Amino acid sequence: MIRARTARRGAWGAILALAGGLAVAGAGAQTSAPEHDHATAPADMRPRTPAPAGAYVYIGWPNDGQVIRGRRFKVWFGTRDFGVAPAGTDVPNTGHHHLLIDTPLPSLDEPIPNDRNHLHFGLGQTETMLELPPGRHTLQLLMGDGDHVPHSPPVMSRRITVTVLPGAEGPAAGEAPAAAR
Repeated sequence: MIRARTARRGAWGAILALAGGLAVAGAGAQTSAPEHDHATAPADMRPRTPAPAGAYVYIGWPNDGQVIRGRRFKVWFGTRDFGVAPAGTDVPNTGHHHLLIDTPLPSLDEPIPNDRNHLHFGLGQTETMLELPPGRHTLQLLMGDGDHVPHSPPVMSRRITVTVLPGAEGPAAGEAPAAAR
């Protein structure tokens, strides 16, 4: 079972979008389908949203090849030369994260699916707590515009591989022990 829980991320609680000066507050989990419709217009009838040259998205943790003890762990996202804004927002040079788990890239001309392998962070979240079964898993980020369609050119991270090992219950990997919080 794949589960994700988003959390407010300290200084990242407010992200200033690069263009338009839109301030976005970090928020709680988006645990169900977003309230807006993914199919506002057929994908072949609207141009893809342009992305600036050099826009970059990455997975800050875990690292490629990371071995994680315990099924629950934090994943945090980063961007360069690109802002983060909630789904439904139409601000140039911004988008929101989609985490692809154990799946290839979806069609780049259609809205990104919303299922257990394509997690949407349409509130502008920049991290999540992820729970995966033991084994090898791939993770990749793909930014979507206000309608969840990848930008042109697509803004995506490289695909990383992590290995999840069974572990004792306790603080999640990447999370400080309770006494340190």
